Order: sequence, then structure tokens, then C-alpha cells
Amino acid sequence: MTETESHAMHDDHLAAAPPRVKRRRPLLMALIVFLLIAIPAGYIVISAEQSRDSGEGKEAEAAATGLTNAFPTKVQQRIYNVPVPIGSTPVYYYETNSWQTSSLFVQFRTNEWGLEHYLAAIGTSTAALKKDRQTIPPAQAAKVGWDFSVDWPWAGTTTSTKAPHPAQRIMVSYDEPGHPVVYTVSTVNF
Repeated sequence: MTETESHAMHDDHLAAAPPRVKRRRPLLMALIVFLLIAIPAGYIVISAEQSRDSGEGKEAEAAATGLTNAFPTKVQQRIYNVPVPIGSTPVYYYETNSWQTSSLFVQFRTNEWGLEHYLAAIGTSTAALKKDRQTIPPAQAAKVGWDFSVDWPWAGTTTSTKAPHPAQRIMVSYDEPGHPVVYTVSTVNF
């Protein structure tokens, strides 16, 4: 057999083989298409639900017209420089906003250690508290139902800084020995 005959036989053998048929896998293709659509759609649904829940919380907070029984958020505490001591209870707050001024009203009961650390953190001390000194004006106190005309042992002080840093008006009630109640109005002017 010559080399030409050998090539011809080999070519005939290749020509006789049936062409390979591509097998389609419709189930696999359907699964891939489903996942390509379902995963992003799932993220959209979850995101929309979280956004709606967040909006409802913000709306309820904005509609509040008095003190809310909760800790102010960490952001509020940082913006207004009102670091409520851990372990204070009960804690109440209320925020007001306008174009030129924003104020955070905070009320909490703490102990002597908490009072000392709170005042030190905002830049003052228990030595700055003056007995019977009313630092929160009655009109401002009335916004949240505070009444400092009650015959309790009161003390007050203020802090002041340049805008846009907050200034605080602080009143402390010593109605229960060892557990003072702190009333703070922290105001930021723009």
C-alpha cells in the first residue's frame, strides 16, 4: 500500500464518522436563566422592604411631639455632644430642627460616677453645678414637659462653644440621693 492509498483510506475513515450532535440541556438553561432573574429581584425586594421600614421609623420619630423613651442614636449623641452614660435608666430624648438651630433634649437618671463622667465628657464638672441655678428657660423646658419650679434640690450649669459646636444647658435634680436626674438641652447653631 502506497502512502497515497494510506491517506485516502484514512480520509475515508474520517468522512464516515457521523458528526457530533450538541446536546442541549434545557433544564440547566432554564435554571441559569431563573437564577439570573431571581437573585437580583430578591435583592431589590429585600432592599425595598428595609427602606420602607427605615422610612416608617424616621416618620414616627419626626411625628413625635414629646420625649421618646430610648437612648438617642450614637450619631445624635456625637453631633450634640451628649454622651449618655451606659447604665443610665430611664433615658428620654427629643430632637427639634429648624433652618438655623437644632436642639436635642435628653433626660436620664444615673449615679454619681455617671454624672461626673458625663459632665467631664462634655467639658465641665460637678464643681460647675450651681445650687438652685435654673439654666434651661421655662419656655424651652415646656416643649418637653419639664417643670423646674418643683421644690426639689436643683443645680445647673452651661457650656458654650463656637458654632457649629453644640452648647449645653444642664439641670440636675438631686431628688433621690445617689441617683441624680440629668436634664440637658444641647443646641447647635448653623
